[in-house]
Amino acid sequence: MAIQHRNSSAHYCPWGWAAAGLLIGVLAGVLLFAPARWLAAALRNASNLQVELVQARGTVWQGSAQLVLSGGAGSRDAVVLPGSVQWRLQPRWGALSLEFRAECCTPQAMQLHVEPLGLGGVRMVLADSPSRWPASLLAGLGTPWNTVRALGQLDLSSQQLTLEWVRGRVHIGGSLQLDANDISSRLSTLQPMGSYRFTLTGGQTTQLRLETLSGSLQLSGSGVWLGQSLRFEGIATAEPQRIEALSNLLNIIGRREGARSIIKVG
Repeated sequence: MAIQHRNSSAHYCPWGWAAAGLLIGVLAGVLLFAPARWLAAALRNASNLQVELVQARGTVWQGSAQLVLSGGAGSRDAVVLPGSVQWRLQPRWGALSLEFRAECCTPQAMQLHVEPLGLGGVRMVLADSPSRWPASLLAGLGTPWNTVRALGQLDLSSQQLTLEWVRGRVHIGGSLQLDANDISSRLSTLQPMGSYRFTLTGGQTTQLRLETLSGSLQLSGSGVWLGQSLRFEGIATAEPQRIEALSNLLNIIGRREGARSIIKVG
């Protein structure tokens, strides 16, 4: 009987391995050729409907779509980025590399490296790469940007920017600079109102700074990111001869105190 049992096992074992191989092949094929719409759905849900990839084509790993920003569920504000965006995802020894390009705004592809850390954390490294975005894109983020309706150009650049998320706390390294050039708003007849620079400098305590490069609307402020919360204080003022033209905007920016507005977050 023992001999018969071994013969039976020898007969059926190859079929078992074949079934297992077929299953592994199917799963690998599903993962390899997962449609881009799966990524679009995941991003849509993760962002609470604020970021969407519309008309997604290709696969999860390499594809293209139109990028749409909105205020989220129930919002009537949505802005479509001109042209299309393309992405490429590559697994790398337990990590993941993302290459992202927008036809309108990135002279070279933006590259993001993501790797896990101990205790369930994650580390992200953004390669230095300048980009230019239309300020009108901010209106798609909802309040207060949908009221301000800014126009102009946003020049974004970074240097050795890293972000580590561990146990709900965020640590930032490197720096990020955003230049908002020739900014105007539907709330003011003055066009443009000015150009501004926002700087983020990482370290033990992440420092934030806002300054005016030029213009009749003067913005200044500073703050810190404490790992879980943001604290920022600033002031918005207008040149005396431009107060009437900028009054509506000063009312929106912060708490009005005479000819200036006080900006406070956190």
